[in-house]
Amino acid sequence: MAGRKDEQYKLVIKQAESLLQGEHDLIANMSNLVSLIFHTIPGLNGATYYRFVKGELILGPFQGKPACMHIAVGKGVCGKVAETKHPEIVPDVKKFSGHIACDDASKSEIVIPVFQDSRFWGVLDLDSPDFNHFDQTDRLYLDKIAPLIF
Repeated sequence: MAGRKDEQYKLVIKQAESLLQGEHDLIANMSNLVSLIFHTIPGLNGATYYRFVKGELILGPFQGKPACMHIAVGKGVCGKVAETKHPEIVPDVKKFSGHIACDDASKSEIVIPVFQDSRFWGVLDLDSPDFNHFDQTDRLYLDKIAPLIF
């Protein structure tokens, strides 16, 4: 992705809308969207959907190294987002109390809550091997991209 970050994200949104147009299978949509994100947003080492099922987050489609399969509400960055229903940007995961290290290479993280029909559905979790990789621009656009799976 070359150019300004907001322009890059606008392009990702257009690509995602085109890629997912007319497809209603949730697994197919999650799979293609995390692949698109992983391969177009620079500096990632992981892109994962976690679904909220029976009171915990359960691994969904992802790109990157093997990921944690179950995350309790309140545990780690994803679990905190499941608890608060608010996005989290973590510039240095080592400084985040209770961080769950699924990939030791991860240095920073952003987790976006995903809602379907106003109900909490799960999270989109992006990891980077770089410190301070994510900012409010990422949050703004990922808030738009994450629910495109529905």
